[in-house]
Parts: sequence; C-alpha cells; structure tokens
Amino acid sequence: MKAVGYTDGPLLDFDTAKPDPGPRDLLVAVNAIAVNPVDTKIRGRVKSEDGAPKVLGWDAVGQVAAIGAEVQNFKVGDRVWYAGDVSRSGCNAEFQCVDERIAARAPASLSDAEAAALPLTTITAWEMLFDRLQLPGGDEGAGRVLLIVGASGGVGSMLVQLARQLTRATVIATASRPQSKAWVERLGAHHVLDHSKPLQAQLAGTGLADITDAACVNRTSEHYADIVTMMRPQGRICLIDDPAEPLDIKLMKQKSLSLHWEFMFTRALFRTSDMSAQHTLLTEVARLLDKGVLQTTLGEHYGAINAANLERAHEAMKTEHTLGKVVLEGFNA
Repeated sequence: MKAVGYTDGPLLDFDTAKPDPGPRDLLVAVNAIAVNPVDTKIRGRVKSEDGAPKVLGWDAVGQVAAIGAEVQNFKVGDRVWYAGDVSRSGCNAEFQCVDERIAARAPASLSDAEAAALPLTTITAWEMLFDRLQLPGGDEGAGRVLLIVGASGGVGSMLVQLARQLTRATVIATASRPQSKAWVERLGAHHVLDHSKPLQAQLAGTGLADITDAACVNRTSEHYADIVTMMRPQGRICLIDDPAEPLDIKLMKQKSLSLHWEFMFTRALFRTSDMSAQHTLLTEVARLLDKGVLQTTLGEHYGAINAANLERAHEAMKTEHTLGKVVLEGFNA
C-alpha cells in the first residue's frame, strides 16, 4: 500500500505492507485525512523501532475493509471516521487499523473531506467542555461565561460551535485578524477579543464582569495571569498547548481555581475503562451534523495525500494562522 512517512529528513512517499487488524480493530481504507499540530510536534521526535518510515496522521474518514474477530459494532463496507491512537501507525496511508471503540459511522451528510476535518478537534473540544470544564448542557449552563483562547483554528472552531449550540453559556472567543474574527462570529461567538493584546482590559467592553471557564488552545502562558484575574472564584481553566513558560499555580489559590489538561489520546493510549466514550461522542456529533446543528470546519483542501502536499500542510500548522482544518484526499494524484 502507499504511505507517507519520515525517517530523519523530509516526508517521503513509500510502499509498505497492508496491516492486519487485531481482535477489536477495523482495517480502514483511508479516503481523506486532516492535518493537526500534533503531527508537527511528533515529527522527528518519534521514530519507528524497525527503522521503517514513521507514518503520522490522526484524522481520517474511510471504508471498513476488514474487521477483527471481536468487533461488535461495525461491518465491512461501513463508512467511518475517527482520530486514532497516537501510539499506533497513523492515517497517512492507504490502509490503517483503528480500535472500534474510538471510531464511529461518519456523518452521511458530509463529503469525505468535510468529515475528515472534524474527529480530532471535535473529540478534544467535547472533552474540554464536558469532561474537564464540566460545562452543563441546556439551560443549566446559563450564567456560565466561557473564554476560548485561540478560537479560529480546528479545536477552537469546534469549541465555539459546541458551546453555543449545546449549552446556554456566553461564549467569548479570541482572534486577532479580521478574517479570523469573522470566522468565529459566524460560528456563534457572542463576543470576540483580540489575543494579540491584553485580554482583561478588553473584557469590560463586552459588558461582562468576569468569566467562569477558560479553554486555552494556544498562548496559555502569554495570557495566564490575565485569565486568572478575569476568573470568577471556583472557576476552571483547561489547556491543550505546551506553555512556553511555567504556570505559577499559586496565582489560582485565593480564588480556589482548578487547572485541567486535555489530551484526546489519553483514553486510547492507556486503554481506559471508558475508552468507548469516544465512539459515543463521535456518533452523537455525526447525528448533530446530519441535523444541521453543527457544521464542518474544513478550511483548505490541499489535494492528494502525498509527501509534497503534506509538507505544505505541516508548514501551515506551524503558523497558527489557519482557519479551520487543512484536509487532503485520495492517493492517486
């Protein structure tokens, strides 16, 4: 099968054997993929033990080509979507094995490219909001004020949508460029702050006195002190980035604030008892997409899945200026 990977240098196109599914695995014929910052963070730092090129990629849509002996929820031919497992070979290949507990049937109303833009960022955003920040759904969330730092990228775009559509929280997004501000407003943000400037001074302009929750996609260390000052007592902060500077958690003590990490690969990496929660949430999100409650966050389509196009996509990830997600599709061009 065709695949894209790396050894020591640039990405390269190569041929390798098709994998065999384990007992709970789906063997998926990959149709479309998306690129995420995690690809560039892992690239070069993790290498295959056997010296073969390391295959990246953790966002895919495809058809089930074979199933393991213990698979319960899928059959050959099912169209599925998933974000995969960071400890296994990635989806930048014609075929990939994925545990059925972290996959679901893809939304019927979306094309392969539109659907591929969503799994990793959707799982991350969902877990940030509902598992870590414990934001209540429906009317129970009225009165909560959510700040999303870095709202125009893939995760931020889903945070805005999920919070606005599934809760009654007030959603404050941050974005610095005119096009990114327009993007998050279209997705449903009630207010937009400029994260290239101090945030606390801008909060008063929204008419709000404080925030109850903060979901930090990037720039956490840059805005951490501001966020703590803005927080209502007993509030929660959740982050996914790798802060450039250590965070002084003592600043949180007087307000009894709590700090939470979100890493969407945790369940699959440690085979947690609730691993199938990702199957459940992807199934629910597919239903919401098919009903028109949520929309794809596809930003740009970079063409076929090959080394040259993936190099361009990796460079785009490093800028932190992408709107939505970068997607690639097919291996034949």
